[in-house]
Amino acid sequence: MSYAKKIVLVGAGSLQFGLGTVGRILKSKILEGSTIMLHDINAENLNLATEACKSAIQAQEANFVLESTVDRKEALKGADFIISSIEVAPRFELWDQDLNIPRELGNKQMMGENGGPGGLFHALRIIPPILEICGDVMDICPNALFINFSNPMSRICLAIHRKYPKLKFVGLCHEIGFVKEFVPKMLDTPFENLEFKAGGLNHFGVILEIKYKDTGKDAYPDIRAKAKEFLQNMPIHDGIGLQLFMLETYGYLPYTGDSHYGEYIHWAWDQADEEGINMFRDAYFEMTAAEGRKVRRLIRKGKSARLVKADDEEAIPIIEAIVTDAKYMNNSVNLPNTNRAIISNLSEDLVVECPAMIDKDGIHGIPLGEYPKGLAALLRYQGSVQDLVVEAAIHQSKDLAFQALIADPCVESPTQARAILDKMLEVQKDVLHLK
Repeated sequence: MSYAKKIVLVGAGSLQFGLGTVGRILKSKILEGSTIMLHDINAENLNLATEACKSAIQAQEANFVLESTVDRKEALKGADFIISSIEVAPRFELWDQDLNIPRELGNKQMMGENGGPGGLFHALRIIPPILEICGDVMDICPNALFINFSNPMSRICLAIHRKYPKLKFVGLCHEIGFVKEFVPKMLDTPFENLEFKAGGLNHFGVILEIKYKDTGKDAYPDIRAKAKEFLQNMPIHDGIGLQLFMLETYGYLPYTGDSHYGEYIHWAWDQADEEGINMFRDAYFEMTAAEGRKVRRLIRKGKSARLVKADDEEAIPIIEAIVTDAKYMNNSVNLPNTNRAIISNLSEDLVVECPAMIDKDGIHGIPLGEYPKGLAALLRYQGSVQDLVVEAAIHQSKDLAFQALIADPCVESPTQARAILDKMLEVQKDVLHLK
């Protein structure tokens, strides 16, 4: 049985996101007959994505309707699901500034994307346009589910929840893939033989419980025994020094590498593998640029259909589970910690990362109980910072942005914070509009 829905991709001109998501939709028998609406404010990239998706639908003789428009309000009419992955351009130039300007002024932040000073400026740029999109959703298709992939995930989702508390939304991130890709190799067992719970904050979570299904045995003793040798010999990683320190010190393994986890900890520079982080970042920049060149080259050659390949993201399985009432278990989503129902010793005014059950009524976070006390202390720092960051973004307030900086444990002093804020407002004056 198929269920025809209207699925809107906001940011579809981001070719890696747009083509991968459409590729996943085209594989779905459940969603056959649905309308796929591509939307982006970049008309050139949107046209490229549309051309590739049309070619794929024709080549596969797929039963889907494809539409595209630069008019967001037109795109949202009649939407059942909105999948959003936007960035403020020029993405990588701004990211470089987020990382390097604070460093030039003495800050030791790790990555400059989601936490620390860089995470603040990223959030200040991207939260306002996402809230504009969500405002249109509330006006035009208030019953639709909004699925966010943009970073900084926790801050964006908290802003959405605070500004539009009645909007149905979820944040999705693929970092939990570490558990599926690497932990089975570490433990020499199939992923299907592992049962686990993981969570925390986005890019700041750990594996809380893990056991072997066939024996019921706790797998954590084996992780603690094998992780160091295994991680040190991985051919590809983005830093493991901090990962191993957290395992040795707190007893729990982060499911994301140093590049992300280290953004939230003021002493991360002392333990993190900076060389690995830089390798990861450089490789990501180059991969994205190479993908863009490849897309344009194949479209010019009339071979764009092959670019529309299903990705491994969870948006489409979640949509399928909702429309079929499938009682589907998802290992990692971002949802409000309402009534402290998911993590009992963190504030309810947080969006936390957790497993969830999905059915016709939506996405239901699975309680994780009390978070390990030492780790909860670190997460509470971020809860306070995120509160101020979100308020600064919603109100576009320079004063609140400064308060958010000096509250952040990754900022060393008010003097440093003021220098960073003033310089970033000067350099990014075209995209930061604080009052």
